Parts: sequence; structure tokens; C-alpha cells
Amino acid sequence: MNIVEHNRKAWNRESREGSEWCRPVGPEVIAAARKGTWSVILTPNKPVPAEWLGDVAGRRILCLASGGGQQAPILAAAGALVTSFDLSEEQLAKDRAVALRDELQVVCVQGDMADLSAFPAGSFDMVFHPVSNVFVPDVAVVWRECYRVLHEGGELLAGFMNPSLFLFDHDEAEKTGSLVVRHALPYREPESLGEAAAALWRESGRPAEFSHSLEAQIGGQLAAGFMLAGLYEDGWTDAATPLDRWSPLAIATRALKRAQ
Repeated sequence: MNIVEHNRKAWNRESREGSEWCRPVGPEVIAAARKGTWSVILTPNKPVPAEWLGDVAGRRILCLASGGGQQAPILAAAGALVTSFDLSEEQLAKDRAVALRDELQVVCVQGDMADLSAFPAGSFDMVFHPVSNVFVPDVAVVWRECYRVLHEGGELLAGFMNPSLFLFDHDEAEKTGSLVVRHALPYREPESLGEAAAALWRESGRPAEFSHSLEAQIGGQLAAGFMLAGLYEDGWTDAATPLDRWSPLAIATRALKRAQ
């Protein structure tokens, strides 16, 4: 299976159907951001701390795999020089639509988050990477690419899922309210599914998801050369999974590209 092509089509479908991460912000949100009142998220709920972002005016920010008309337009309205890079043309179209509607400058580039060869080394001051590396089988290459495209002293703000999320069958939990451990880690779709579940997954058209250990997520950033400078955890909602009652499901990190 070509995972990149499968996930491109899957996210185009998600975007057309208007899921939570595919609904563009309204003009009132952009107007407030222009006046200095704004926030963005790396994880499902918690706003990114203001001290992580600082004054973004004039900063070159790569919004990595975060299309959908949400984070990139807000950062542009706050004064950043934003490039939105996403696999899904439907998601990028929403960034373009908000930029056109509200007269924002957002450069949109389509591509795979594991291949940032479209950008020279040192192109950006910040990479803003909300939860999305769950859709790539190898997260190490994403961290290496983020490191390369940042200049010295640049920042990587990233969100990712707690790997414990993938132990459980959340479709069953939605039906029964009970959490049952079904999968060993690392989890990979469709390989980690039984034959019947894999068939249902293929019929659904959902993106392929992959668990990544904390060693791969946090240790991978360190191995790429980053210095960890901040971390927080976040929940989801009971509507997404009852596991949210028992454990944080998402993590956000701030990491710096150290001077060599």
C-alpha cells in the first residue's frame, strides 16, 4: 500500500466532509488576531502557551501538516510570514480560501511531511506542527527534516499522541463504553488489525495511523539535534474515547535548534 497516497485521499475526504480539523476559522477570529487577541493549538484543546510563541510578527513560520483554514491563517493575521505545507489539496484550499477572504499572505505548498526538500536549509524561524505525525510510519525523518529547515536558534513546536492511545479498540469503546486492550505496540494500520477489522478499515476510507513511542517522539527530537525546552500534556474528550477520563492523550513539546 502507498501510505502517502492513501492518506492524501483520506484527508481530502475528511476535509470535504468537514471534520473538526477541517473547519476554517471565521473572519471574526482573524480580525481579533490582527488586533493581538489570538491563540493556536498543537493538541486537541489546550492553547499553546503565549511564552512559547512570543511575538510572531515578521517570523518565518512553517505550518507543517496543519492545513484546514485554522492555525496558518491565525498566525498570518498575527503578523507571521506563513508557509502552509500539507499533503491534502483540500486542506490547503481552505487555507487559501481564508487567506483570500481576509487578505492574508499565506504560501501554500503541497507535500509529504517526511520530505521537506522543497525548502532550503535554514528557511524558517519556527516549525508549527500540530498532531499529525500519527499519519507517518517513521517519525524520525520528520524530526530530521524539521531540524534541517530551521535556522540556528529556530524553534519546533510539535503535538503528538500518547502511544497508550493505540492499545485500545476505540470503535468498540464507542459502542459499549468499555475499553479493551486489543493491540500490541507499535500499532500500524492495517497490519495491526485482524482480517475483518482491516476490511472495515479499508471500506471506511480513514487515514492510516501509526503509534510512535515516546522514545521516537521525544528521543527522536533529541537525536535530530534539538534541545527540549518545554512540554505539556492535554486531553481529548469523552466523546472521542473514554480513555480521556483516565490518561492524558496528547503531548506538546517546544524544542530549539542549538547552535553548532
